[in-house]
Amino acid sequence: MPLFSCRKRWLLVPLLFTGVQAAVAQGGLSQASPGPGTQAASSACLSCHTDIGDKLKGHAHASVTCQTCHLKHEDFPHLDVPKPACASCHTSVAKDYARGVHGQAVSKGNGAAPDCATCHGKAHELESTKTAQFRTSIPDICGACHGDIAEEYKQSVHGQAVGRGVMQAPVCIDCHGEHSILAPSNAASTVHSSHIRDTCAQCHGNVRLAQQFGLPADRIISFDASFHGLATKSGAETVANCASCHGVHNIRASSDPKSTINARNLPATCGQCHVGAGQRFALGRIHLGPAGNEAAAVRWVRYIYLLVIPLTIGLMFLHNFGDWFRKLLRLRFNGNAPGNAPGNAPKDELAQAGGGSLRMLPGERIQHVLLAVSFIVLAVTGFALKYPDQWWARPLLLWESSKSARGITHRAASVVFMAAALAHIFSLIFSPRLREHWRVMWPRVHDATEAIQNFLYNVGLVKAFPGRSSHSYVEKAEYWALVWGTIVMVGTGLMLWFNNLTLRWLPKVFIDLATSIHFYEAVLATLAILVWHFYFVIFDPEVYPMDPSWFTGKSPRKAPADETSS
Repeated sequence: MPLFSCRKRWLLVPLLFTGVQAAVAQGGLSQASPGPGTQAASSACLSCHTDIGDKLKGHAHASVTCQTCHLKHEDFPHLDVPKPACASCHTSVAKDYARGVHGQAVSKGNGAAPDCATCHGKAHELESTKTAQFRTSIPDICGACHGDIAEEYKQSVHGQAVGRGVMQAPVCIDCHGEHSILAPSNAASTVHSSHIRDTCAQCHGNVRLAQQFGLPADRIISFDASFHGLATKSGAETVANCASCHGVHNIRASSDPKSTINARNLPATCGQCHVGAGQRFALGRIHLGPAGNEAAAVRWVRYIYLLVIPLTIGLMFLHNFGDWFRKLLRLRFNGNAPGNAPGNAPKDELAQAGGGSLRMLPGERIQHVLLAVSFIVLAVTGFALKYPDQWWARPLLLWESSKSARGITHRAASVVFMAAALAHIFSLIFSPRLREHWRVMWPRVHDATEAIQNFLYNVGLVKAFPGRSSHSYVEKAEYWALVWGTIVMVGTGLMLWFNNLTLRWLPKVFIDLATSIHFYEAVLATLAILVWHFYFVIFDPEVYPMDPSWFTGKSPRKAPADETSS
């Protein structure tokens, strides 16, 4: 009779709970809260399977009816009821698992690979994944297979924080994922070299967490602004990332003697890529802080350039706009072209040639072409290296694969630039004719007076045109600015190019200084070319649409003479 009674109960289950089964078929019941119908449906089964009922209490599947998972439950006796498949309810999770390394191992016949029960427990004793108890148990769950890694993790800052009950501290699944766990070599993995920055940024880029736990809030920002961060942003996979320096599972505080970023261990850590770095001098601060919080030397460089750049370019713009406006009025409305002022005629024989003054010898024109082309390429590729995510830089990134096309092109252009500079130096040394011609470029006290008077005239503070020399402050300022800029850019550029040698002999702050100076000097030089040089060779009404001296050697420009007030 007991068997008959049990059989009667099973015959009634399909009739009483058809609505419940319909909801299950739609995939919604597995997450529903227990109700009277759910309890009644399970009680029909649990009247016989009392041990299962005790196990389900307080566990994740307590709200799920027995027939949701156990097929053929209506057959009696149901000794051949198949083992339930988790994928029948958790379809998306099952797909993620199948893609992961664990699912792939199972599909290849590895019986030891973890399945759902390995991590979550038996179906009737399933712990909720949202509890603090489950989260703190994750390192031990993973450690059942990855024992050595789990021990490293427990000694790390993250593992120790979890051990103290800090639930916001990352555990295995926060970095590797939950079910779709991919190998680090897989480009789609969250711990692939191209994604390490984003994975770490989940916590170290979170301002709220930084404030709550007193973490430095600038680590991701400073990394992004560094060479390593910029290279990572543009897709480089061999450049150092967070794990390269801080470790993977063995991440320790910098004050820990065993930490890879401890001051004593930095030479070995950085030496993995930069051989000899930090052997003579302490490397010092690695992450450059935000503006105003960086090293003192770098901060002063920034202050100086942020003052010099707008002041210099602003004065250039005022000077040239005034010059353009006065010449526009005079040439287009007064009909008077400037003539050679008495005493201002060029004294070297090159400027006396017919058909316009000869400004550049053939060798100089070749040097100018090399200089111009290399400078433009340097400017474009240099700023593309600094701002790889800008729309104008993206076409350059299309050429890149494992190597940086921008970096290679930038260095190649720098070689051409330096070759043009050396050619100019040697031509001055070995060509007396050229040396005699360039004597007029030597600065004189009169140049400063002439520059001030012309500036005041251009901005309308002086009515009478003061006159301008054939090779005036305009050409001299540009030439000597080029000389100075070449020295600075070549010097800092070589320090950055041969950074291993720099780090071997100098503290890291010199690399930081070189980086800052190289960037700001490039900004200043580019703006000066656009505002100063391009005006006098293109937009100046006297030579518009272009001064052809860079090609023919002769310029139509005449020395300004008795220019009357407009």
